[in-house]
Amino acid sequence: MDTHVILLSNGAYYEQNEKIEGLDDKIIICGLQEAKTKHSELFNKYYNKHAGESNDGLVNLNSMFAVDGLFIYIPKNTRMEKTIQLVNLTHGFGNKNIFKRNLVVLEENAELNMVICDHTLNNSNNFVIDVTESFVGKNANLRYHALQNEPNKSGVINSHFQRLEEHANASTLALSLHGGIIRNNFFVQLAGRFSEVNLLGLNLTDKEQRVDNFSIIDHMVPDCNSNELFKGILDDKGRGAFAGRIIVRPDAQRTLAYQSNKNLCLTPEAKMRTKPQLEIYADDVKCSHGATVGQLDESALFYLMQRGINKKEARLMLMFAFANDVLLKINIEPLRKRISGLINSRLRGEFSNCSHCLLNCNS
Repeated sequence: MDTHVILLSNGAYYEQNEKIEGLDDKIIICGLQEAKTKHSELFNKYYNKHAGESNDGLVNLNSMFAVDGLFIYIPKNTRMEKTIQLVNLTHGFGNKNIFKRNLVVLEENAELNMVICDHTLNNSNNFVIDVTESFVGKNANLRYHALQNEPNKSGVINSHFQRLEEHANASTLALSLHGGIIRNNFFVQLAGRFSEVNLLGLNLTDKEQRVDNFSIIDHMVPDCNSNELFKGILDDKGRGAFAGRIIVRPDAQRTLAYQSNKNLCLTPEAKMRTKPQLEIYADDVKCSHGATVGQLDESALFYLMQRGINKKEARLMLMFAFANDVLLKINIEPLRKRISGLINSRLRGEFSNCSHCLLNCNS
């Protein structure tokens, strides 16, 4: 992928990040502390406006202790040609508590593609609390992809707050490839008519890893769409949970909302808990939700083995086909190919390096 690479070092904007050349003069990409002093008017207009409404104690803890992160501002009628790749790097000796805060603002008719890569350079018992706020203006388009690759001892709480205005479109992917304990929280406000959000998630767990996904999509106004698809593949003693909640307010007529959570448990010890929820207070809506937890289809496995494919390879093919529903919804082709390769390596137990990352560090 041809990207602009930005590094956060232990939650702080890296001082030696190369300046991005050729950008529109009005585009702002800098550290959060720098934005607070040099672009105070924009900072005060958007910072903590959505996250500040949360009663989540860990989000409030982040608001107290986060000192830096990434600030991106895309002005009206501006499109970022290249994808922004943010590398969140945790390193150093000893156990750490790290607080990161990101703020992304897209004005009217703006467009931005982002890829976020989480990495740790050692096996320390780190605990990361990460909060991102993104504001998607009228007719703007945000594609946000988070790739999580953390060691077994790590703990990550990641909360993403999104607000969409009229005709805005946002697509968010959370890909949990590896980690100790990971929790992804998504809070989406559809605040403008004809806005649409696509929320995707895929988690792969084994050993004693755990990944939880929690979402609230709030349909505040009429004529909005939301599509939510989360899948999980759990092996060994892997654990997972999903709690998705869609709220359709009384005035949010003609809402279209879809929610699905599907999971594969490959061993009797793997556990998945799922709780899809709908709260509908309007009468002219089309909404659906559902969840499944099951095993690989033995008849499909037998079918493949009858055609000369060994059992291990047949299992891998079925697992990859299960995950492919999420991959097909990634509309950036180079990114889709890279993620496809990473998932294939992860399922085969070969995930010792992230070949897509410029750092090429050990996981």
